[in-house]
Amino acid sequence: MSKRKHTVLVVDDESSVLFTYKLLLEQQGYGVTGVPSSAMAQKELKKTKFDLLLCDLSLEENHSGFEVIAFARASNPDIACILLTGYASVEAAQKAADMGVTVLYKPIDIQEFLTTIPAVLKEKYEQTKAARG
Repeated sequence: MSKRKHTVLVVDDESSVLFTYKLLLEQQGYGVTGVPSSAMAQKELKKTKFDLLLCDLSLEENHSGFEVIAFARASNPDIACILLTGYASVEAAQKAADMGVTVLYKPIDIQEFLTTIPAVLKEKYEQTKAARG
C-alpha cells in the first residue's frame, strides 16, 4: 500500500464514543473526520473520498449505518466499511455480511479495534488492486 495517510470518516451519535474513536485513530496516524449524524456523514462523503468508513449501526432519528454505507459506496465503491454496534440482530449481521462489511461489537475491544482497521484497509486495497488487474 502507499505511504500516504489513510483517511477515515467516523460516524457515531454518541459524542464521547466519537471522540474516543477519533483520538485512537489519530494516534495511529490516520487522518480522521468525525461526525455525529448520517446527514453530516453524507455531506462529508460528498466532498471527500475516504479510505474507510467507521459507522455506528443505530444513528439519529431511525437512520442506520447501512444507509450511510450505501450512500458512501454509491460514489466511492472502493471505500472500506466497518459497522459498529452494541447489539446486532441476526438480520443486521447477515446484511452486513452480504454487503461485505466488517462488524465490531460494542463495547469495542481496543486491541481488536486497532488490528481490525489496518486489516480491513489492506483487504480492500488488495481487492481493488485485483479488480483493476
